[in-house]
Formats: sequence, C-alpha cells, structure tokens
Amino acid sequence: MKQNYVAWGRVKNCMRELTAYGNARKAEIGADKVFDFSLGSPSAPVPETVWEAMRRALERPDVHEPTPPEGLPALRKAVAEDLNRRYGTGLSTEDILIVTGAAGGLAICCQTLLQPGDEAVVLAPYFTEYRVFIEGAGGTAVEVPPLPDMQPDLDALAAAVTEKTRFVLVNTPNNPSGAILPEESLRRIAEILRAAGERFGRPVYLVSDEPYRELVYDTERIPCVMNAFENTIPCYSFSKSLSLPGERIGYLALSPAAGDRDALLAGLSAAARALGYRSAPSLMQHALVDCVGMTADLSLYRENRDLLYSSLSAMGYDCVRPEGAFYLFVKSPIDDAKAFSDAAKKYELLLVPSDDFGITGWLRLAYCVPTDTIRRALPAFRALAEEYALR
Repeated sequence: MKQNYVAWGRVKNCMRELTAYGNARKAEIGADKVFDFSLGSPSAPVPETVWEAMRRALERPDVHEPTPPEGLPALRKAVAEDLNRRYGTGLSTEDILIVTGAAGGLAICCQTLLQPGDEAVVLAPYFTEYRVFIEGAGGTAVEVPPLPDMQPDLDALAAAVTEKTRFVLVNTPNNPSGAILPEESLRRIAEILRAAGERFGRPVYLVSDEPYRELVYDTERIPCVMNAFENTIPCYSFSKSLSLPGERIGYLALSPAAGDRDALLAGLSAAARALGYRSAPSLMQHALVDCVGMTADLSLYRENRDLLYSSLSAMGYDCVRPEGAFYLFVKSPIDDAKAFSDAAKKYELLLVPSDDFGITGWLRLAYCVPTDTIRRALPAFRALAEEYALR
C-alpha cells in the first residue's frame, strides 16, 4: 500500500520551517540584516548563451507543443554526445530520458524499481527528499551512517544490502556535506553490488544523484559513476550548473550494458507517465539543445567556500572541508543541533540542523549567496562562537 501523503504533510521539516522564519524576519527587519544560509538555490548568473537560446526557442512555432515522452530527440542526442566526449560512456540517443529535473528523475526511478516491501539503501547524510521518493513508491529507506569525514562506511553498506535491496542511492558531490566519492570507493561499491546481484540472481542498481557534478573545487572533475558500475542510473539536473532551479529540466541515463536494460527503459518511461511527468517543459528542451556541457560562472562558489571554511575554522568551528557542491557541514558544539540552530537565530544566522539529512549533531550552511553576505555575517558567527566558547 502506498504511503499517506496527507500524513507526510503533517511531518515537520526543519528546512521549510527555517525558510518561513527567515522570510518573516526579512520582512520585519530587512533582508540585509538576516544572514540566510538555509536554501541551496544557485546564485551564479544564468549564462547569456542560455538566455539567447531561450529567446530563439520562443520563436519556434512548435515551442509549446509537447515533446515525445522520452524527450526531444535532439536534446537526448546532445546529452549522449556530451557524456561520451567527457567520460567515454558509449551512450546513444536511446539511452537518455529527459525528465522534470533531478527530483522528477529520482521519483521516476523509485516508482520503477520499487514494489511495496522492497528496500533502497541511502548513504547518510542525504538530501531530505530521498525518503519521500522511496516511501512514496512503497519502499523502505535503509540508512547507512557515514564515517567521521562524511565518506561512506563501505563495510556497513555491504551489510545493509539484502535480498530486499533494489538499489543503492548515492549523491556526489554530496548535499549536505560537500564530500565527493573517490574512485576507489566507487570501485568497492561496484564490487558489493555485483556480488549482491550474483547472490540474488538479479541486478541491484546504483542510482546516482548528480546535480552538483560540475561544482568541484580541488579536482578538474569527479569520477564517472557510470564507468565504475554498469548498472548505474545517473540522474542529472541543469538547475545548479546553469542556475536554472525553477525550470525543472534534467535527464536520466542508462548504460547499454545495464542488466534488464530494455525493460528498465520501458519502465522508466511508463513511471514518468504514471506520475504525471508525461514530458519535460518543451521550451527548456528546445533551448538547451545548444547549451549541453556549458556552465554558469561557478567561481563564485569556490570563493565563498574558501572564505567561509577558513573563517569559521579559525573561529573554532569544526567543519568538513567541501570538495564540491555549495554546502558547508559544521559540527554542532552541543548534541542538539536544532537547539544550536535556534541559538544562531539570536544573531540572525539561519543554519539548517542535520536531523532531516539522516544524521544528528551537524548543521548545513548553503553558501550559494553573495560573497558580501558571508563577509557581513562573520561578526555574527564570531559572536555565536564566543557564546559557546569554541576557542
């Protein structure tokens, strides 16, 4: 039996509550006096190339016509060619499914792969909506706690994979920690899932949530998850790389070597229709044909990462150094991260406690804000650190 969505709606979500509080506070005292690190909404300007492509798309007589359910063939082809050029993946147009953003893609994967009673293994910390997608498909989310550096505990992962497991869900670079899965970890995960597939006589898939794939700082690019394991379903969104979070446009990819590939592709397409995602927005599909592989100027996030991480570390905060995405994960100086988040409000600092991310005792700071906001917030962070005697 599917979950009760009304009951879900009654469940409190710290991020939603904090955002609502911040909006009310900004209206009361002024937005410039509130230091809001709650939402992961990109702030880099949309590239002019994208604006131009959208203007051209608007001139098409068919721009408002629905595309095929699998997506505009030209966009699917462009995505396959871009992935092949960058990662040598050997994909064709038929291996790409255009979806309504990464969230839509993940929901489609869960509906396709899960039946009531099935399990999906998620590596904590994880994006809050994963549990909603999994339970909405009738499955159970099995959490695997991380190691202290926020890398996955692979021994615990191996123990969590059972005959009920249909897929493992990874997110690299990670929201909320900014950690990147190294290549050796991906190889070990592949070994674990191949062995499980042999034991159970069916594929155990790896669903890879990759909206932050281009947001990396200390390396040129992250390892390609699909190249590490043939039964991987990458789920991508253009929201972060092109600063288009409101347009809800992304894709799923499936390796030609994936087990049960044809049935899985048909299932993904059917699940998209069943969920009401018959086709992604046609305007953005036409516009992005010539923009695949491009990014906004992402250097803002590197500057913000360096400023916020170095400043808070010097004040005594215990931080995980982000390798990617645009989040800083900070250890709460008290066990109750929610209580520390509430204390930060006294200084107009909005910090998301980690409880909704499958782990307790941490806070997420989204530094996709103007750099000046971080600079002006530093005295507030310093006052908060002094209150808790961090040094």
